[in-house]
Order: sequence, then structure tokens, then C-alpha cells
Amino acid sequence: MQFAHFTHLDSTNAEAQRRAQAGMLGPIWISTDIQTKGRGRRGKDWVSQTGNLFCTGLYTFDGALADAAKLSFAAALALAETLGNYIDPALISIKWPNDVLIGGEKAAGILLESGTYEGKIWIAVGMGVNLISSPQADDYNTTHLLAHIAKDKLQGPNSVFSGTQPMITLLAERFEHWRDLYVNAGFMPLRKAWLARAQGLGRPVTARLPNKTIMGLALGMDEDGALKLKKDSGEIVKIHAGDVFFS
Repeated sequence: MQFAHFTHLDSTNAEAQRRAQAGMLGPIWISTDIQTKGRGRRGKDWVSQTGNLFCTGLYTFDGALADAAKLSFAAALALAETLGNYIDPALISIKWPNDVLIGGEKAAGILLESGTYEGKIWIAVGMGVNLISSPQADDYNTTHLLAHIAKDKLQGPNSVFSGTQPMITLLAERFEHWRDLYVNAGFMPLRKAWLARAQGLGRPVTARLPNKTIMGLALGMDEDGALKLKKDSGEIVKIHAGDVFFS
């Protein structure tokens, strides 16, 4: 596995896209100390406060783009496992589709982007992780990793947290694990592991879609990665894309 670290970048996903369009398809993990134009899902900005983690894994994918999109679940599982090396894993959950939470508050986001180069599909798996600070958001509560690490574990030569580079190495390793499992065994192992960490199942949920808002009960995730929601009328609907909020 290759790693490329920068002091400044507009966006690690943008750097991955530039490399892919030049035929440098990875696999490689790109990180930066300062990110000036971070991007989130659905065209939103990602507030990139210095000291937090900004990284992107660039890979090729043999298959359909719809199948490649499920790697976002592999990324969420990899990130949840990585954070579990620093804090109590019981604090960590995943909100559909791939927001990683600590204590029920958002600590990380994942943005998957894709394209083709000479017929090959490339996937950029971007991650932003709140390590030492958590920017405020209007729609949800946020937190950061260091808020959940005991102070006595942050001091001395054997500090539980020693910076972003060791974390990226571990994150890349765990993503490789889930990616390989998906490629060789399909989506079901990822779905099972995701459901075991899922936040909000069995609870009321509001799904904001581009043209409407749907409210109901979160039932789970189907075999295609869609969120299953039961409306008050009893109708079961599947959410393939949108923002979801649990009460």
C-alpha cells in the first residue's frame, strides 16, 4: 500500500481525482494537514479544522458502479474499527449510510466519488474525522475523538493517540479487509457487520429526500444497501439516497 501526505491540499478527494484522471489509479491513501475545500455528501462543504484527519483512498473496481458504491459501507466499518482502537468500541455506531458516531454524536463523514479512466472504474473513498475538534452543525450534534479518551492515556511515551499517520495506516488496513471481503464474498458479510453497529434501528426516523420528506420507523437495511422505513400507514419504503435523522 502506498501513502502520500501533504501539508496543504484543496481536497484529498480532488487530489485523488487528479491522479485518477492522469492514469495513476492506486491503490494509494492520500492525506493532508490542511484542507481548504473539503466536500461532503450532496454538494455540502466539509468544515476542515486543522488537527483533524482528512484522507482519501484511491482504488480501482472491477464491476458495476452501483456495486462500487457499496464500498461506502466498507469504509464506515473500517473507520468504526479504527476508532475502536482508541476508545471504548461500545461508544461507536454507524448512522445510515456511513456517518460514524461516538456516543450518538457525529464524529466522521465519508464521501465516495467515482469515475473511469480508459475503461477502468476508479473509486475515491474520502473520510473526514474529528480528532481534536468538532465543528458545529445545524441538524445534528457533533463530537471528536479526544473528548472520549481519558487524559491519563494521552500522556507519556505510550500515549494511546500519537497523531494521524498511525491512524491512516490502521484505517487503510481495515478498509483493505472489508474491501477484500466484499469482492470475494459479496455484500452480505458487510451488511451483517453494519447492522450490528447500526444506530437508530427500530426508532422513528425522518428521511429528507431531494423532493420530499418521509417519516416512519427505521426497520433495517436491505440487500442493496437501502434503508427500509415503515410509514404510519404500514407502507414499507426504501431510501436509497438522502439525509436521515433519528428522534
